[in-house]
Amino acid sequence: MFDKKWTAGLVIFAAQAVSAAKLDDPYLWLEEVHGEKAMEWVKSQNAVSERDLSASKYYQAIKSDALDILNSKDKIKYVSIRGDKVYNFWRDAKNVRGLYREANLKDYLANKPKWETVLDIDLLGKNEKENWVYKGINCLFPRYESCLVSLSRGGADATVTREFNIKSRSFVKDGFFLPEAKSEVSWKDENTIYVGTNFGEGSLTSSGYPRISKLWKRGTPLSEAKTVYEGKVESVSAGAYRSFSIHGNYDIVYEATSFYTGESFLLEGDKKIKLVKPDSAELAGLYNNNLFVSLKSDWTYEGNKFKQGAVIYASMDSVKKGKPDYRVFIEPTKEKIIDGIRFSENYIWVSWLDNVKSVVERMSLDSKGQWQSARLPMDSKGDISLFGMQEDSDAFFVSYSSFLQSDTLYYMDGKTFELTELQKLPSWFDADKYKVEQNFATSKDGTRIPYFLVMNKGAKLDGKNPTLLYGYGGFEVSMRPYYSALRGKAWLENGGVYVLANIRGGGEFGPAWHHAALKENRQRAYEDFEAIAKDLIKRKITSPAHLGAMGGSNGGLLMGNMITRSPELFNAIVCQVPLLDMKRYNKLLAGASWMAEYGNPDVAEEWDYIKEFSPYHNLSKDKSYPKVFFTTSTRDDRVHPAHARKMVAKMKGLGHDVFYYENIEGGHGGAADNNQVAHLYAMVYSYLFEQLN
Repeated sequence: MFDKKWTAGLVIFAAQAVSAAKLDDPYLWLEEVHGEKAMEWVKSQNAVSERDLSASKYYQAIKSDALDILNSKDKIKYVSIRGDKVYNFWRDAKNVRGLYREANLKDYLANKPKWETVLDIDLLGKNEKENWVYKGINCLFPRYESCLVSLSRGGADATVTREFNIKSRSFVKDGFFLPEAKSEVSWKDENTIYVGTNFGEGSLTSSGYPRISKLWKRGTPLSEAKTVYEGKVESVSAGAYRSFSIHGNYDIVYEATSFYTGESFLLEGDKKIKLVKPDSAELAGLYNNNLFVSLKSDWTYEGNKFKQGAVIYASMDSVKKGKPDYRVFIEPTKEKIIDGIRFSENYIWVSWLDNVKSVVERMSLDSKGQWQSARLPMDSKGDISLFGMQEDSDAFFVSYSSFLQSDTLYYMDGKTFELTELQKLPSWFDADKYKVEQNFATSKDGTRIPYFLVMNKGAKLDGKNPTLLYGYGGFEVSMRPYYSALRGKAWLENGGVYVLANIRGGGEFGPAWHHAALKENRQRAYEDFEAIAKDLIKRKITSPAHLGAMGGSNGGLLMGNMITRSPELFNAIVCQVPLLDMKRYNKLLAGASWMAEYGNPDVAEEWDYIKEFSPYHNLSKDKSYPKVFFTTSTRDDRVHPAHARKMVAKMKGLGHDVFYYENIEGGHGGAADNNQVAHLYAMVYSYLFEQLN
């Protein structure tokens, strides 16, 4: 979901508060995030869960291992490159909230970085008596000295924005400053920024994001900033930014009219030139004076038919004239979809998912103007990521990991494909003991649904293996193989089987795979997940007594539907930072932005299908449910914690026993530092083993 708060008081939409009797919702009071009664309830639930789960024989060992992994100094130092410097954000046992630090690129590539602290978040929080969580930094091209730092209280999406000087290692006195909000900021030049924030009444969309973008000049009050663009209240968000390049800069204005549609404009002075493209298409980048666009649906333009999932491009000269000369750059196949494109000095790099396996190709134009491809010679059984690309170089970083191979960082010469290994994570568990398979289950409508299976080579197919099935299935997010030291150490080494579902609603097979489970077709995602569970049982890998499921956010909604639809398939369900009350989801925090995914419950015809996948409304006193473990965060200002709170209160009111844990910090990620992560996952895995063994 979009990564983007107001103060705690704004979490409660007073204008939308209706009596509980009218809504027939006796648990509406739990929507008061910091309400005294609500917080007393939270703390009482937490106390029971922490008492019972921390008493498990598994808890201490898992927590200890998790802290060793999370605080290890052997972690890969992933960096961003700015000129001849690299920057890294680092957390360990001493630096709980983290250090933002700098080293020379040359020393980093020689594996001998001499790190200098740029900003110490722990020290800053101590000095300012705030529980600051680092949320990112935006530095001005090309010198990268003037920066905008985003800091969150407790890990929420909303941030305080403060100007910072990299060279002096200090915040700029009387520099740009924005109070806590879900702001969007971008440099235009040394003395000017584009800013979208909470300017006051009427300045936010119904989803809670900025709808007005202004140009703010240094030394002037924000109230005098000039409005550049104003979007509609019913849109998701709107804003402006400058795209910097050594070949020239472009100013772009955008309005996200829904989660999946939007309009973009090229800003030249006071003139706005609309970028001609389908509303569902996404800007993929600017390269060599060409605009690249990723299509989410078939499109016919100027007599040319372009395929859903393709990337097309046009010269900026034609774009500025309002008649782009679009051509096909690359097209997907039935099983091979374009996951993204990146640009280096002389090449375009295409990341593919080939039957949910990662492949990278280098694209270049030959003397006849035809695109030629060369495949990066790396194993496709894992996940390949490219980063650190610069416009004046064909050398960059490549990261690789798989279920059984720990993350490895390489520096690659893009011309020769020569890879230099820079760092590799320790192998926290003995991967040689395990095997990975890709299997397929058949869903209710006959569609083949892939899933990955990780298990001990010597495991018996007797239906008794404790098995964890993980899924998401929404927002075109692809679930792919990746290394998790914590999962390997805590779950696999203790005899667990791990399964990753690639259900519809995700992006594993492109936009069509996502569209197949939108709105009225949402049930397909749940049928796919159930089909995988049944396939695991049929293969005798596990059985309902030993099968658990886990998912968060939209995956939490998936878990809620497994509770209400198929409780007989599972003996444990971990439901994390979930959506569950689909009648009111669009009135809570960022919920309105997701109506393109789920539908609008305020429209009667749409509520008719939404109520079928609203777990909060489908609970029954007469059904038998597994003892579910719900987790959320008080500081989650994206998915309201009331979803989990109300579900738990209702289940308990109907006589069902559950576990509930709400971290007081953490935001949508559920935890704000390594200690909180270790505690949370020690409880999660302890719960799973207690339920499934």
